[in-house]
Amino acid sequence: MAAITASMVAELRARTDSPMMECKKALTEAEGDMTRAEEILRVKLGSKAGKAASRITAEGVVASVVSGNAGALIEVNCETDFVSKNDAFLAFVNALAGLIAENDPASVEALSALPLSQEGFGPTVEDVRKGLIGKIGENMTIRRFKRYAGSKLVSYLHGTRIGVMVEFEGDDVAAKDVAMHVAAMKPAALSAAEVSADLVEKERKIAAEKAAESGKPAEIVAKMVEGSVQKFLKEVSLLDQVFVKAADGKQTVAQMLKDKATTVKSFTLYVVGEGIEKKVDDFAAEVAAQVAAASKGQ
Repeated sequence: MAAITASMVAELRARTDSPMMECKKALTEAEGDMTRAEEILRVKLGSKAGKAASRITAEGVVASVVSGNAGALIEVNCETDFVSKNDAFLAFVNALAGLIAENDPASVEALSALPLSQEGFGPTVEDVRKGLIGKIGENMTIRRFKRYAGSKLVSYLHGTRIGVMVEFEGDDVAAKDVAMHVAAMKPAALSAAEVSADLVEKERKIAAEKAAESGKPAEIVAKMVEGSVQKFLKEVSLLDQVFVKAADGKQTVAQMLKDKATTVKSFTLYVVGEGIEKKVDDFAAEVAAQVAAASKGQ
């Protein structure tokens, strides 16, 4: 039997975009014949992984794990809502959350290099990802994650599309309520001081355009703009928002937390596909293109 070298595996992987271990298995089965090994992979996985890599992944799931004082929140995307319910895909995402909490990878690239085996694919996260792409037939990408350690943590998942993790000190129930509040109200930051300068500037520009239409003196316009910005900051700052469970409809999150002797240090909110531009297919144009292509082939 021909010896299977690392360079042979690397070459086959480059040709087919298939997981490393699958390349090694195919080469072994083909007794080192590169062409035959490529054929074996095409039969087993098709050309799905290579073709899928360019497709937009705007669906997916958010998963979380809390183990002691370590926890992780992660978003992994796929192409369709159907695959976001696939058991193998969900198992992959949950495994990633556990790896993040345990290993503290610095980036998606570092996470992708960690050891993982699933569905016969491996030995790394990236190999499993590519293997699942080939098996399921859809592109999937690890978009983002956040790891926490050293404080009390609580997470809340609203289905699989919205996920929140809260870092806190104090009452567990109050912290859980805050996580649910974040999922519902989607604050941009913990406090007004932490709202990004870009977001504030964008709101200030909008307010200035509206105020300018009033025709009032410049000093009045300036006050109107500042008032609008301050109102905006209260609306998007967690601590200044009216708590969703407030009995009087007025109590803020900050007031609720003070009553419960609880401090929220930070939070992370992920909404699946947020900010990803989804591809909208023009069905009529697609059919017309197929008809035109068929006509040329006649």
